[in-house]
Amino acid sequence: MSQIRPQWDCALVAFSGHADQMWLRLLRPGFRHCFLVLGSRGGWLCLNPLAHRMDIMVLPVEAGFDVSEWYRTQGLTVIEARLSTPPERAAPWRPLTCVEVVKRVLGISAWNIVTPWQLYRYIKNSGIKSLTSPIEPR
Repeated sequence: MSQIRPQWDCALVAFSGHADQMWLRLLRPGFRHCFLVLGSRGGWLCLNPLAHRMDIMVLPVEAGFDVSEWYRTQGLTVIEARLSTPPERAAPWRPLTCVEVVKRVLGISAWNIVTPWQLYRYIKNSGIKSLTSPIEPR
């Protein structure tokens, strides 16, 4: 059976310093949670893995809306990430955290990335720089 896979043109990872869970305050300020925003010709999809649910939302914005800048105005750090196809083998067992969900969607299989700060540094060092101008799905 063939699979229908959406063609995402853009992936944004947003990082927040907000901490609902007490133990998250042990993490680096500004990097206590992360979520993913995927863009395509059809619009934007936000995938926000929370402690108690997986929040999936189609963003009701018009074409040309600067999603990354909007999230920045909300106090978040936003970077563009590269989507890749991971090796076709089972991913290592890990707790289902926001970082692990974002890694799996992006195709990152690095075992040593467990915190939002480590994920941010990995993406930043992978040649994708922080966004400074509007980005639109192609």
